[in-house]
Amino acid sequence: MGIQNFPAALQPIIQQGFLEREFEQALRSRLGYRMVADREEFSVGIGETLTKTRAGLMPSVTTPLAAATNTNLDNGLASQGWGVEQYTITLNFYAATQDLNIVTSRVGIANLFLQNAYANGEQAARSLDELARNALFAPYFGGNTRVLTTLAAAGPAIHVDDIRGFLFAFVNGVQTAVSPANPLTVAVGSNEYTLIGAVADAANASVAPGGISGTLTFGASVAVADGTAGNSVQAVNGSVIVRPGGRTNTSALQATDTLTMSNLLDAVATLRLNAVPEIEGVYNCYLDPVSARQLFADPDFRQLFQGATSANQVFRTAMVNEFLGLRFIPTTEAFVQPHPSLSGVNVRRPIICGKGALIEGDFAGMAEADVAPKDSIVDVIDGVAMVTREPIDRLQQIIAQSWYWIGGFTAPSDTTTTPTTISTSTSAAFKRAVLVEHVG
Repeated sequence: MGIQNFPAALQPIIQQGFLEREFEQALRSRLGYRMVADREEFSVGIGETLTKTRAGLMPSVTTPLAAATNTNLDNGLASQGWGVEQYTITLNFYAATQDLNIVTSRVGIANLFLQNAYANGEQAARSLDELARNALFAPYFGGNTRVLTTLAAAGPAIHVDDIRGFLFAFVNGVQTAVSPANPLTVAVGSNEYTLIGAVADAANASVAPGGISGTLTFGASVAVADGTAGNSVQAVNGSVIVRPGGRTNTSALQATDTLTMSNLLDAVATLRLNAVPEIEGVYNCYLDPVSARQLFADPDFRQLFQGATSANQVFRTAMVNEFLGLRFIPTTEAFVQPHPSLSGVNVRRPIICGKGALIEGDFAGMAEADVAPKDSIVDVIDGVAMVTREPIDRLQQIIAQSWYWIGGFTAPSDTTTTPTTISTSTSAAFKRAVLVEHVG
């Protein structure tokens, strides 16, 4: 596809790179969840699922070797091994297009051509940001839910709002379906039970973003006092969620439970307990404008900046860039849901992330010659391909402007990080991010 096949008014725009710059400007205009992802290239076919394995740490050695056992060929030592864990990533194909009719758009063809490129870039950026957000939040919602229906009598099955985090147990670092052979310890109400199965509802009744309502089945009967609607249900390896006032689930949040500096400090402390690496010296905190605004109403926050030389700038911009060990990144893509029981009240969810919280897999062949021939106009910008196709309709009047991306996102677990390797670590399977739930 040669450039000479495009209208004369558009050829200088393409030759001088204006089209690419318009696409790139929109693609990079939104700082959001995708920026936390570590990028890896995968040379595989579209739609394939890849499994990657990473090594864990070995336990600390704090007992000296006894002289009496330092004999024979093994010197009294038993061979040790490090644990492994696996994560999977699925590469899928995402694309969109729009047409430009060079006859009906004759008056402003150049402007419309650039505007289409800008719109494509913005759409691609927002789409990938939402894919990254969904992949990041799903495991960090996991293992935290509540009972939806009160048990009529003690029994082994309860109906819950969200079964994510209860479907799999980690066996030697591999996610294995929960079963009698692979049980999972779960706290329901005030007691612990052994989970042996989880089944999704035919009609999803969950109100959590991306949630899947369903039934959890245990190896023993759940007491009615524990299986009462609204009671918290938490897996032993469930992700850490920080809520004001120590609330144990989303429905327990009260209208006064707004975001505070203390909540953010608790999240930072949790990440540091798990030795989660920082991102260029701090953790990333993604939050919407309402969450950011609530910080300025927090007495601890206001007292900290009272009389400080930096207060002027902080309150003038109504935002702090790096503070409390956090880099604040405002986003309009944050999950907001109506409160499950309080009318007119929303639940908001800032998320604090460390390095490695998300992995982006990009298909390495997007710009190869057999995919994007040398005489075609295909530009790969920030991992997204922009395609401009010449008019090939019967009247040679319609130009197609498209984008596509082949890839996927996944949040890897850290099950090999335990108190035997890092003594302060939590029991959460996913440790590199912490959710904060509050009202607003």
